[in-house]
Amino acid sequence: MTADATPALVEDKQPAAAGPRVRGSSAYPRYLAGKVAGAAVSLLAVLVTSFFLFRLIPGDPVKTMTGGRQVSAEQLAAYREEFGLDLPLWRQFTDYCGKALTGDFGTSYQFRAPVVDKITEALPNTLLLTGTAFVLYTALGIFLGTRSAWRHGRLGDRLNTGLALTLYSIPSFWLGLLLIIVLSVGIGPLPGMFPTGGMESGGEQGFAYVLDVAHHLVLPVVTLVAVEYGQTLLVTRSALLDEMGSDYLTTARAKGLRDDLVRRRHAVPNAMLPTVTLIFINLGRTVAGVILVETVFSWPGLGGLFYQALSVPDLPLVQGLFFVFAAAVILMNTLADLVYPLLDPRVAR
Repeated sequence: MTADATPALVEDKQPAAAGPRVRGSSAYPRYLAGKVAGAAVSLLAVLVTSFFLFRLIPGDPVKTMTGGRQVSAEQLAAYREEFGLDLPLWRQFTDYCGKALTGDFGTSYQFRAPVVDKITEALPNTLLLTGTAFVLYTALGIFLGTRSAWRHGRLGDRLNTGLALTLYSIPSFWLGLLLIIVLSVGIGPLPGMFPTGGMESGGEQGFAYVLDVAHHLVLPVVTLVAVEYGQTLLVTRSALLDEMGSDYLTTARAKGLRDDLVRRRHAVPNAMLPTVTLIFINLGRTVAGVILVETVFSWPGLGGLFYQALSVPDLPLVQGLFFVFAAAVILMNTLADLVYPLLDPRVAR
């Protein structure tokens, strides 16, 4: 048997080859129905939790909205009636659930605008920040994770793993503040090169506006990539190390396949299941944004909006944002579960 026939033999061992049989089998529809039903139950649980959880926050939102001004009891009562806070708790809950199921999360106390409008307004800014960081730290983590695993025990592997563990353990807000001090304010002979916060300087148009936003984007993206890439690296490295002792890889090497080809075509695809899970979870978090990073850099996204709503507390806005955050993660988790059997048919059995 020639070496040219070896790839076909090794390919047959890969779970991906059985993908079409899963879709036509009776196991996959049952698996699909179970995962979708579980996601629906989780979303309902989040809806209920979001209502009761934030009512445990101390403080009176109506008094907070007055900004410490002297307000009569009649005016406070009028505010409570306007926002439905004078109703019994069970009535507030049923009204909230009924409207939320139609996509209406109420009116923000502090902005006096529909919650959905405020979320829609801030969502593109969050997607720009966390989406850019997601692409970078996912690609970097997978690349360095596969290289480290394939050369495990060497100096490069030890350096990559040590740096990833160190950065992954650093709080994102602390790293963000450190970058602001060093690269925005400037320290010693090093001048400040980047804005301390915000999304734009104002007054720019056209291509100059794009460059201005990109300039403001650098530090928050660097913060997110530095903190998050380590997790992807470590998961990818661990999964690939588990595959490296498999018989089919030994056979492929014995048949004369190049080491790089063995890694790319056989080892990495079979080691991707844990990484796929992490990618989908991180994709859900992309919609949620990173609250601390957006707050540190005054980025006008969903995370900063959530922090601002918590300080009131602006209950409708907090509840709406919490539901969106949780729903994004639940939906991405469910999508990952649905993709699993296409990568490995044994999952749906």
